[in-house]
Amino acid sequence: MKSYEAPVEDMCFVLEAAGGLDRIAERSGEAGCSPELARRILTEAGRFGADVLAPLNAPGDRQGARLDNGAVHTPDGFADAYRRFVDSGWNSISADPAWSGQGLPSLLGTAVAEIWASANLAFSLGPTLTQSAIALLGAHASADQARRFLPKLVSGEWTATMALTEPQAGSDLSAVRARAVPDGDGFRLHGQKIFTSYGDHDWTANIVHLVLARLPDAPPGIKGISLFLVPKFLIGADGTPGPRNDVRCIALEGKLGLHASPTAVMAFGENEGAIGELIGPPHQGLAYMFVMMNAARLAIGLQGVAIAERAFQLARAYARERLQGRGPDGAPTAIVEHGDVRRMLLSMKAKTEAARALTYYVAGQSDLSRRLGDRIARQRCRDRVELLTPVVKAWCSDIGIEVADTGIQVHGGAGYIETTGAAQLWRDGRIAAIYEGTNGIQARDLVGRKVRRDGGLAARAFIADAREDLWALRPSAAEAVLARPAERALERLETATNWLTDRTEEAPALAVAAPYLRLMGTAAAGWLSARVGILADRRGGLAGQVAAARFFADHVVGDSDGLARIVMTGAPAILETAPDLF
Repeated sequence: MKSYEAPVEDMCFVLEAAGGLDRIAERSGEAGCSPELARRILTEAGRFGADVLAPLNAPGDRQGARLDNGAVHTPDGFADAYRRFVDSGWNSISADPAWSGQGLPSLLGTAVAEIWASANLAFSLGPTLTQSAIALLGAHASADQARRFLPKLVSGEWTATMALTEPQAGSDLSAVRARAVPDGDGFRLHGQKIFTSYGDHDWTANIVHLVLARLPDAPPGIKGISLFLVPKFLIGADGTPGPRNDVRCIALEGKLGLHASPTAVMAFGENEGAIGELIGPPHQGLAYMFVMMNAARLAIGLQGVAIAERAFQLARAYARERLQGRGPDGAPTAIVEHGDVRRMLLSMKAKTEAARALTYYVAGQSDLSRRLGDRIARQRCRDRVELLTPVVKAWCSDIGIEVADTGIQVHGGAGYIETTGAAQLWRDGRIAAIYEGTNGIQARDLVGRKVRRDGGLAARAFIADAREDLWALRPSAAEAVLARPAERALERLETATNWLTDRTEEAPALAVAAPYLRLMGTAAAGWLSARVGILADRRGGLAGQVAAARFFADHVVGDSDGLARIVMTGAPAILETAPDLF
C-alpha cells in the first residue's frame, strides 16, 4: 500500500472554515490554540502517522491479532508504536488539565484523530475507546474513581473498553443478562460480552472495562441496567495494578477487516466473580453509557472521513502511474487523463472533503457548547451536536464505504487484488456502518428522538442557521454555483422535516428514517462544502478545495430532490409489504 501523507493544508483550512477554530480560540483559556499552533500539531501528527503507524497497516492486516494460551498479542510493531504514541503525548491532547491532559479543543483532537485512523484504522481503535471512556468517567465517575483511574487513562498508561454486547443482546440492550452481585463495598460480576474491541492486548499494564450489568433487584428492560468499572488487574492502595481480576478473553472474532484489532469475547466471573465498582446510582447505567457511546459515534463518523482520505490518496497515486490507452499523440497515457477516472477521483475527493467539514463542524459545536459565555448559546450548540451526532455517524461512515468502493473501481482489476491495499480499506471501513448502533438505528434515533420529539425545532434551527450563513457570505455570481444547490437542499430538508413532524403516526416516519438521514447529511454537508469552497476561492491557492466543492454541488447535492420525495411518498411501499413475502 502506498504511504500516507496527512493533508495538513486542507485540514487546517477546514478547521477554520467549517470547525470555527478561530472562534474557539477567542474563548477564555483557548488563546493558545491559534491556527499556527494547530498547523504545527497536525504537521507533527502527520509525521508520526506516516512514519510510525502507516507502515504497520498492511503487515498488521496480514498478520492479525492472535490469542495464545489466554494472552492476546497484537501484530508485530503495534505495542512499540503505542508506547511511542503515549510517550509523545498524543493520548492526552484534548483531555482535562485536571487529569494531566493538555486541554486543547476537541476540534483539534478530532483532526489529529483523523490522522491516526487514516494511517492505521486498526491501531486507532484502541486510543479511540480510551478517549470515549475518559469522557464518560469525567462526567459520571465519583471523585475517588476519577482520582484513581483518569490520570492513567489520560496518560495512556492504561486503556479502556466498552463491554455492552452479549450473544443474545446486540442493539437491544434491554436483553442484557450479565449480573452484578453486591459483595462488601463492591460487586462481583458474572457474564459474557462479545464484540469487545481491544478487550485484551499487549500494550498496557492494565485495561479498564466499562460493563453494563444487572443488580439482583433490577427492574426489567433498559431501566434495570447499571454501569460498572471492572479493571483487568485490581488496583492496589498505591494505585498500581495488583492481582488479576476474574476477567479473561476466551476468543477473538474472525472478521472481514480490521484484522490487527483484537475483537474479543470476554468472560467476566467464570470463577469467584469479577470485582467491579458501580458508576453512579443503580439502574442508570445506560444513560451514563450514552456519553461514551455518543463520543464513539462521532469518532466512527470520523473513521469514515479517514478511510475516504486514505482511499482517495491510494487511488490518486495509482491513476497517476497506471498507463492505459493512448493520448492524441499516440503515446501511452496515465488513466488520470481519462474523463471517467477524473470523475471518480473528484467524487472521492468531494465526498471526503464534505464529510470532513461536517465532522469538524460538529466537533467545533461541541467545544463551543462548553466554552461560550452565554447560557442560551451554549444550549443551542448542545442541541446542534445532539441533532447531528447520528448524522455524522451514519452519513460519514457511509461516505467512507462509498469512497473506498470507488477506490477499488479506479484500480480496476488490481483493486480486487489484496496487494494494492484498496481492498483492505474497504474491508476495514465496512464495519463503521454497523458498530455503535447500525446506521438504520442512527436514522431511527434521528427521526424518533431528535426531530419528532421536539416537533422539529432543533432541525429547523439548524436549517435557519445554515441559510443565514449562506446569505451572510453573500456569494458572487461565480460563487453562487456552489451556494444555490445548497440552498435548494436545505429547502428540501425543511419540507421533509415538516412532513415528518406533521405525521401523527410514528410508523410512516420511521419507515423512511434512513432516506431522511441521508437527506439531512447531504444538505448539511452541501452547506458546509459550499461554505468551504467559497472561502477557499476567496483565499486563493486552494484550487483543490474549490474543485471538490463544485463537484459536490453539481453531482451530489442534487440527490436531495429525490431523497425528499422518497421521505414523503416512500413509506407505503414498505409498510404495505407483509413480512411473510420475504
